[in-house]
Amino acid sequence: MEDRLKNAKPRHVSALTGTWVANNAAMQQQTRRMGLYEQDDDAQEQDEVLTKRGSWTGRFDFLLSLLGYSVGLGNVWRFPYLCYNNGGGAFLIPFTIMLVIAGLPLMFMELSIAQYAGLGPAVLFQRFSPLFQGVGVGMVLIAGTVMLYYNVILAWTLYYMLASFEEPLPWRGCDHAWTSKYCYSYEAENKCVSGNGTYYMRQCYANASLIANWTKVPKKPPAEEFFKNYVLRISPGIETTGNISVTLALSLLGAWLIVFLCLCRGVKSSGKVVYFTALFPYVVLVMLFVRGITLPGSYNGIMYYLEPDWEKLKSAQIWGDAAVQIFFALSPAWGGLLTLASYNKFSNNCYRDAIIVAISNILTSFFAGFVIFSILGFLAHELDTEVESVIDQGAGLAFVVFPEMVTKLQMPMFWSVLFFFMLLTLGLDSQFTLMETVVTGILDTFPKLRQWKMRVVFGVAVVGYVGGLVFITNSGMYWFQLVDKYAANWSVLLIAIIECVLIAWIYGSERFISNIEEMIGKRSLCFTYFWTFAWKFVTPITLMYKPVSYGKYVYPDWADIVGWLIGLLPMIVIVFTAFYKIVADTSDQSPVQIIGKLLKPTAEWKAAKSSLYRFEYDDNGIEI
Repeated sequence: MEDRLKNAKPRHVSALTGTWVANNAAMQQQTRRMGLYEQDDDAQEQDEVLTKRGSWTGRFDFLLSLLGYSVGLGNVWRFPYLCYNNGGGAFLIPFTIMLVIAGLPLMFMELSIAQYAGLGPAVLFQRFSPLFQGVGVGMVLIAGTVMLYYNVILAWTLYYMLASFEEPLPWRGCDHAWTSKYCYSYEAENKCVSGNGTYYMRQCYANASLIANWTKVPKKPPAEEFFKNYVLRISPGIETTGNISVTLALSLLGAWLIVFLCLCRGVKSSGKVVYFTALFPYVVLVMLFVRGITLPGSYNGIMYYLEPDWEKLKSAQIWGDAAVQIFFALSPAWGGLLTLASYNKFSNNCYRDAIIVAISNILTSFFAGFVIFSILGFLAHELDTEVESVIDQGAGLAFVVFPEMVTKLQMPMFWSVLFFFMLLTLGLDSQFTLMETVVTGILDTFPKLRQWKMRVVFGVAVVGYVGGLVFITNSGMYWFQLVDKYAANWSVLLIAIIECVLIAWIYGSERFISNIEEMIGKRSLCFTYFWTFAWKFVTPITLMYKPVSYGKYVYPDWADIVGWLIGLLPMIVIVFTAFYKIVADTSDQSPVQIIGKLLKPTAEWKAAKSSLYRFEYDDNGIEI
């Protein structure tokens, strides 16, 4: 029996024919099919990029991951605000148009090219257009930068979710050491008024005439002071760094631990987690909507959200905001779409997936607006004020308005935990893709590291945690806003334009469409004409620059310079890499000829119809 095992030739089932073949024959067959030869060591090493990458294990893994990446925190707190600020329901018109002519073409283009090549951004552009190899590196840099501060949001969310289990909620009332003299307690005022008193700066005065001539002061809700004075302990400016918050440091550690555990096995683990993280927010949104429309004042809030202002459509601002929101919604040119699609099967219908996610994004954003404004209408009713006085976006909406609102609901602990858990699941999907983009970039560039993939993921998580500590210092919020403003601004726009030029003009839109048809089947002439026109002639609207600020705080000039350096770093890498490629060319060709050659795909650029076989055996020669 032992002699038979020693002399037996290892065999494997061919993925192409379904029959048993000798492993050496299978390897030779695959090597020939991929256009490689055994004596070409460099080519064999490059083929390791395509082998052992892994792939989505379920039919809907990719679709839900893509949906979770595209539908994120911005749908809940940014879109409703933009919709309100740009003509209410009228904003849907430019948003939908921008989605069709800018967002969807970029999304479909990136999904198609990554699925066709089976490569992440770092190596994809190295093979597709060596002159612009830096584009892929720039995408990884953008994803890595956003990854650092995006997980800080998850840390805040995790902290609030755990704090929501306290009874009463810790941000309720003004009787705390972290409150200022401007803290305004609605309960204290009602108690004071019921006794025929006058409430002023946390004091109840029996004689109203004593304060008749006093200066009117701003009213700070307890939730706002809790967030700024207790959670952030925000300093006067970015130049005052202060200390690292221990509680937030632990929360950030917990957030990174969750991300690491979900990604330690790559898309095999994250592909299953998204079945929950991508679908659960919809359950919570429906619950919040049902609760919201039953609250007094909700109708006024919804009508305030929907009432169209058609005059706004004549403004360039509304079209610019719609284009910017598309980049936040679908996230093209960040590298995440390329990373997710690179793990697809070659025949996956990425065209269908792109349309499904694009439509889902619009519907989710619009529905979230109903949820948000029904609750804001209730809060305005409770405060006896107008809706516009409580409207906010970003961190202000999530960590000030909502915490303040839940204190006025029955079962405040339940609604608070539910809301922040929803934010956590919304943010995790996007964070998964950002981190996977960085990890895939490393492993595609250095394929030999795949055998230590878990260590690579752990190393990226450690670097991410250390890099995120600057955002949880006393000046952390200023750094957060600064990096958020510049990290994915001009570079993202320019990278998107470069992609369109490379694919539609240099590579050729007709050639690219034939590659797509190779994956998903023959398409109509209308399909060809529409996407050719979109990719060749439609580019994102230029973003207008203005100095970033946090509230009324205006950043010093040096901070704006730092922000520009962060934002332009990917473009610097692209330019430097292109220059190096030209200079390093040792051929006798002219610079124009060298550039022309470097713009074209290399010999390694080919369809990733199936990866090379991978064989593992035990000491007895039996396949594991």
